[in-house]
Amino acid sequence: MSRQPSLATMDAETLAPLCKLDKHNELSLQDQIRRAVIGAINSGILPAGTRLPSSRKLADTLGVSRNTTLIAYQKLIADGHLESRERSGLFVAQAGHPVGDLGMQVIAPRRSKTAARAIQRIDPAAQRGRSFSFPPDWQSFRYPFLEGCYDRSLFPVVEWREASRLALAAQEVATWSIGSGEADDPYLVDEIRSKLLPRRGIAARPDEILITAGEQQALHLAMAVLASSGTVVGMEEPGLPEMRTLIDQRGSQRVSLPVDDEGLIVDENLSGCDVVHVSPSRQRPTAVTLSRARREDLLARAERDDFVIIEDDFECELNYLVDPLPALKGMDETDRVVYVASLSKVLEPGVGLGFMVAPPEFIAAARQLRSIASGRPSPNNQRAAAFFLSLGHYDAMLRRLSAVFEERLIALRDALNHYRPLSIAVAPVRGGTTLWIRADSDLSTRQLLRQAQSRGVLIEPVEDYYTSGTAPTNVFRLGVTSLPAKRIRDGIAALSDAMLATTGAEAEQEQRLQILSEAEVQDRIGGLTLHYRTVYGEPCTIRLNADGTMHGRAGSAGEDVDQGHWWTEDGKWFRHWERWAFGETLSFHVAIQDHQIFWLDDDHIIRDTAVIIEPTDEKTDSQPDSS
Repeated sequence: MSRQPSLATMDAETLAPLCKLDKHNELSLQDQIRRAVIGAINSGILPAGTRLPSSRKLADTLGVSRNTTLIAYQKLIADGHLESRERSGLFVAQAGHPVGDLGMQVIAPRRSKTAARAIQRIDPAAQRGRSFSFPPDWQSFRYPFLEGCYDRSLFPVVEWREASRLALAAQEVATWSIGSGEADDPYLVDEIRSKLLPRRGIAARPDEILITAGEQQALHLAMAVLASSGTVVGMEEPGLPEMRTLIDQRGSQRVSLPVDDEGLIVDENLSGCDVVHVSPSRQRPTAVTLSRARREDLLARAERDDFVIIEDDFECELNYLVDPLPALKGMDETDRVVYVASLSKVLEPGVGLGFMVAPPEFIAAARQLRSIASGRPSPNNQRAAAFFLSLGHYDAMLRRLSAVFEERLIALRDALNHYRPLSIAVAPVRGGTTLWIRADSDLSTRQLLRQAQSRGVLIEPVEDYYTSGTAPTNVFRLGVTSLPAKRIRDGIAALSDAMLATTGAEAEQEQRLQILSEAEVQDRIGGLTLHYRTVYGEPCTIRLNADGTMHGRAGSAGEDVDQGHWWTEDGKWFRHWERWAFGETLSFHVAIQDHQIFWLDDDHIIRDTAVIIEPTDEKTDSQPDSS
C-alpha cells in the first residue's frame, strides 16, 4: 500500500531565486513577489498544502524590508492563494482560486520570439510515431483486448523484490557501484549468454553482447551504427511505426517488404537493400512466424546481395503452441545478423532491460554511441536482473506466462469461432499474445472502435503499421495481455454485437438522431463516463457527475486534468471547463443513440461526439496488493 506524502516545506533559500526581484521594474517589489508565488503555484512548484517561509525569513533572504514581504503575503491571503493557520504558519491554499486583478501579467512569457523561431527547427521526422494510443485508463474498460498492456497479476513482484534485495546487499553494492566506465554487469552478460541465448540456438562471447535500456534502444543503436543518408533499409509491411521513424530520422531510403501468413516474403525486393529489419519469431504486428524455408532463403540472399539483417526477436519465448524455430542469428554463419531482444515484455515496462548480439566490432561501436546518448543502463537493475535469472525466477516466470497466455489465446480463438462476428479470418500464429483479424471488406474499423468502446471493448486499429494511405480499413488486432481468460468470451460476444451494429449503421445516423428534452438530458446525463479523442488524436475521459460537476483527463498518459460544471437551461445543455475550451461556457442540443452521445448546434449539426461507457459491477480482477 502506498504511503501518503507528508506536507512539503519551501524554505526561504529555495523560494528566493524564484522571485527574481528587479528594482527597476515598473511593478512594485510586493507585486513581483506576488507574481512569483502565483506562478510557482500555477506551475505546480508550490502544490496545495506546501508551507512557506515566514515573511521575516523571506525578507532577510531577499534583502528587502519585512513590510515588503508581509504586504505581499497579506494580498496573497486576501486573494485566496495562501492561507494562514494558527500556530502553524502560512500554507498554499488547498483549493484553486482565480487570479485576482493585479493590474499585471501574472506569469511572464516562457519564450522570446527568438526562442520560438529556434523551436521551429525541430526535425518533423523526430515527431513521427504512432497516431493511435490506448486510453490511459484502459484498466477501467471491462474488455481491453490490447497487446503490450499487462495486467498487474503478470509481474513477478515477490521474485523481483528478492532479486533487488540481493542486488542491494553491501557486498554487491560495493561491486556494481564502482566506476567501470561503459562496461555492462558481467554477471548479467554471463546469465544471458549461458541461459537465454542457447535456447535460441545462439552462441556468443561476452564481447558480442551489449545491454540496452529496453528493446527500442537496441533498435535505435543498431540503426545509428548501420544507417545514414543514402542507406537503403527494408522493413516489413505492415511493420513497426517506430522503425519507420528511425529510418526517416537517419535520412535513409525506406523499402516496404510485404508480409503474408508465413512472414516476410523473400523475393527480389530485397536485392537493393543495405539493411533489412525483420521480426521472424512473432512478426510485428501480424504475429505470424517466419517459416524455416524462408529463414534459410533470407540468410542466403543476405550473403548473395550483401545486406545486414536486424533480427527483432519479439516474444521469442512464447512459442507454446508448437516447437519454436531457431533464431536467424543461430542459423547465421557469416555474421550478417544483428540480434535484438528484451529480457521479457512483461518485465520491460518496469525494468527496462534489453540486449543485442552482434560481432565485437559492431558492439564496440554501439557501446560508444550508447555512452554518448544515455550511458549504460542502471547497474543496480542489471545486477538485480542477473540474480533474477540465476535464481531460476526467469524460467519460472516464463513457464507461468506461457500457461496463462496459452489459456487466454485459446479462449480467444474459441470465442471467435463460436460467435463468428460477421465473416472474419485470423492469421495463423504459433503462440504469442495477439491475433490479427481480417473482417469483411465493408467493415469500417474506425466505426467499429466507437461501437466497441461503448460496450467496454478496446481493440487496436492497424493504420500505424502501414505506410501512409495503404492500410486496409477492415483489419484490427486483438491481444490478451491485459485481461483474464474468464472475461474473453463475454468480451467477444460484445465485440460481435459491435461489429453487427457497425455495418451500414453510420450512413443514416444523423437523420435518425432525436434531440433530447431538457428533462431527458437531466435524467440521462448525470453519472455518465465518456470517452473520445481530441482533434490532435489524444484519448480523453470525462465523468459527468449527477451533482453537475465534471472531471476530465486527457493525454496519452492522462497527464492533462481539468474540472468544470454542466447544467441545463432553456432546453439546452451547458458546460464550462476551468481551462479546457478556453474556459468559456458553451451550450448544445443533445442526442443519445447506440451508446453514443452527440452535441449539436442550433442548426442541429453535429459538433462533437463521444462514446458512453456502460458502468460495470466489477472494476478489476487484479490480485490484491501485496506490498
